[in-house]
Amino acid sequence: MKSLSRLPRQDIAAKIFHWVNIVSLFIMLTSGLQIYNANPVFGGRAGWHIPPIFTLGGWLAGGRHWHFAAMWLFSLNLVFYGIYILVSRRWKHRFVSDKDIKALKLSQNQKRRAYAWHRIAYTAIVPILLLAIFSGLGMYKPAQFHWIVDCFGDWQALRIVHFTTVPIAIVFATIHALLGRKVGGDRLLESMFW
Repeated sequence: MKSLSRLPRQDIAAKIFHWVNIVSLFIMLTSGLQIYNANPVFGGRAGWHIPPIFTLGGWLAGGRHWHFAAMWLFSLNLVFYGIYILVSRRWKHRFVSDKDIKALKLSQNQKRRAYAWHRIAYTAIVPILLLAIFSGLGMYKPAQFHWIVDCFGDWQALRIVHFTTVPIAIVFATIHALLGRKVGGDRLLESMFW
């Protein structure tokens, strides 16, 4: 009888991190679209509007309440996961190194190359997420954090930067899932949640 290969195992911290990210990002995306509808970033009030079925909050203030509540959940989740990977020393295996660049140039092993691309994507998303949080704080409390608005030049530039981080995060999540699937199949992806 053929032995079953072992199922991939993930720490409970990784599972919690992924679930909290999915829930908080979904809330931020849909409530952010509600906020966008109140004054579209592109085209002003006459700009392209998102159908209400894709939004959360019902109106501007409702969208803002949902958005900022989820922002705190998302940000604290990142902080706790960051502490976890520092304490557990998992950071050594999460971020790009010169070995990954070398593997992309020289390795014929497709799994090794996928791991290298995964670490590059994982490393590249960190400044994007920090930019999303930083720009979001400037929009959350522009009077208290006026210096954040000033860093971007003006309010509209701040909104464009913050808005631009969304599709980048979606592209990252897609690449992250595809590379994980390429290395470990559906079972690896499932192990991140169950």
